[in-house]
Amino acid sequence: MNLPNKLTVMRIFLVPVIVFLEIFPYAHFGIDVMKFQFGHVSLSIINILVLILFCVASFTDFLDGYIARKNNLVTTFGKFADPIADKLLVTTMYLIFLSKGISPVVPIWIMIVRDTIVDGIRMIASGNGIVMAAGYLGKLKTVLQMVSIILILLNNLPFEHYGLAVSDFALWLAAFVSLASGLSYFNQMKDYIFESK
Repeated sequence: MNLPNKLTVMRIFLVPVIVFLEIFPYAHFGIDVMKFQFGHVSLSIINILVLILFCVASFTDFLDGYIARKNNLVTTFGKFADPIADKLLVTTMYLIFLSKGISPVVPIWIMIVRDTIVDGIRMIASGNGIVMAAGYLGKLKTVLQMVSIILILLNNLPFEHYGLAVSDFALWLAAFVSLASGLSYFNQMKDYIFESK
């Protein structure tokens, strides 16, 4: 297994670590979770640890692709596992936020439904010998998702001090761009989708 694939696998294994940190019943075991106060906004050590792990995982997403392309190490496993690792990471974070009631349902629902439909479109494309590379909107969607997750983990710091709901704005913007990119994929493949044989 080459280095890019190892980085992808590492990203996948970081997901259950993040889930464990987030859902572990600390109070049940008498563990007092340390919190840091920034004005009227508090930030737990768990948020900080998860933020670090998420940033490391997100960086491996960029790094594995860069190394694979630069050194001609693109593999079938990498093409298969890399998008799965990305979706596992992002979707898991959003589901954690939903379970804690700190994010609205609608934008996350839009992104999950979009990803499901695009996966179906990619299957149709693959069946017709077409490789659908991530377009500009798809890449922008990924960046916006990562920004929104980082801001949510930071409890919207530093913008919370100024009453600016930037984390919510980033989340809704990510959903909008996600929807737009999904429509773009659909438009590219609509002739194949509605093809009758």
